[in-house]
Amino acid sequence: MSYPWEDWDHITKIDPDKDLADGETFEDVCETGTDALEIGGTLDITEEKMERVIEATGKYDVPIYQEPSNPGVVIDDDALDGYLIPTVFNASDSFWITGAHKEWVRIEDGLDWDRTHTEAYIVLNPESSVAEYTDADTDQSAEDVASFARVAEKMFGQKIIYVEYSGTYGDPEKVGAAHDALTDATLFYGGGIHDYESAYEMGQHADAVVVGNLLHDEGVDAVRETVEGAKDATAELLAE
Repeated sequence: MSYPWEDWDHITKIDPDKDLADGETFEDVCETGTDALEIGGTLDITEEKMERVIEATGKYDVPIYQEPSNPGVVIDDDALDGYLIPTVFNASDSFWITGAHKEWVRIEDGLDWDRTHTEAYIVLNPESSVAEYTDADTDQSAEDVASFARVAEKMFGQKIIYVEYSGTYGDPEKVGAAHDALTDATLFYGGGIHDYESAYEMGQHADAVVVGNLLHDEGVDAVRETVEGAKDATAELLAE
């Protein structure tokens, strides 16, 4: 079975709690060339904020996935291509491994399983909100990260492995170790992608790079540069 993200090089994550850069629109975001939009954030997320972004982006021809931070903000909307649900493999608090997921299933009647997928997060920036929120053990070597990735794919059947350095640029060696440990799963990388060069470098180690803060801080022209970097990295790897 194939999955849409197998063909993605670049993902733009939109935080519903943050504004776009001055003068920019969601149409501008959708025209950057990014392969998919991921709607989600860690703090101060509500249903209303989620609905606003999904409604604004749903009219354009870019796949949209919601990444809910908790069960209470999940939106049922036909504009969504699906749901990408984080499960944090190095969380010390089990609520972020399976607890929140159990609660969602318990309170939701008729979950759309065909559109629901999980992302096996490995959180590595100790200063990030997601690390604090999930009490993640971020002190992981490249070998540890590779082992987490292999466990996620081979033991738990995860189709997406997500190395997350939210708020800072990560260690390419650790990202590469995760990629080399995988057989079929797709590796996402997020954290500190801010220009062509950083997207290009991490695009050589991950299957898809995720850009988030850059959109809100610097705008769509900066995002477009990272799209070019990620796609050039993939093109070079395919040409080898």
